Amino acid sequence: MEVVSACPWQESLVHLLIAAAGSGRRMGADRNKLLLPLAGRPVIFWTLQAALHAERISWIGIVGQEIDREDILALAKAPPKPVEWIHGGSTRQESVQRGLAGLPEAARHVLIHDGARCLAEPALFDRCADAVEAGAALIAATPVTDTIKRVGDDHHIRETPDRSELWAAQTPQGFSVDQLRRGHAEATAQGWSVTDDASLYERLGWPVQVLDAGPSNIKVTTPFDLTVAEAVLRLRAAS
Repeated sequence: MEVVSACPWQESLVHLLIAAAGSGRRMGADRNKLLLPLAGRPVIFWTLQAALHAERISWIGIVGQEIDREDILALAKAPPKPVEWIHGGSTRQESVQRGLAGLPEAARHVLIHDGARCLAEPALFDRCADAVEAGAALIAATPVTDTIKRVGDDHHIRETPDRSELWAAQTPQGFSVDQLRRGHAEATAQGWSVTDDASLYERLGWPVQVLDAGPSNIKVTTPFDLTVAEAVLRLRAAS
């Protein structure tokens, strides 16, 4: 695995991996959605800015595809903390595994964040870093406010879950590096496929807690999401 450094490495306690191998399919785009324009900058620019300004994050690994490496690293010129490129895999799960393999030897705790969650603020990264260093496995999340229906293949409603127990999962997600590596090794041995690392912990019976990140920490997936994200950024700039 090749790891390309954008600046000299420094030892740190809390490391951050940014998943940056997004496609543009649901955007109707022919390139990585993280490079689409948002408020005059690529989507991932805003993600990187928040991470770079987070006081509790002092090392960032961007896990992506080679075709995007030059464009994404150009957004982190002369950064105040180490930013390194790690070649991703064909799935998010494989990309996280490669990200874990690319962490500096000193890494003890890691946050994993979707590059498309470009409205995450530095304070959220810091809160997650504090919690994971205190020993928690955690995910950023927000309580569900809509009424959710469980629907069958015939499009008939089967059940209305209790909304008070439902949270929408987000990122960052934070874990002990050693424990997360053990979890991924078990997933590989068992042939499991998971959509996020919290799901892996659930399968293994390991506890994960939620940290309320609020509703603005959306994942930019559709053109509508871009419109919402731009409005939020505009409001923040005006405040």
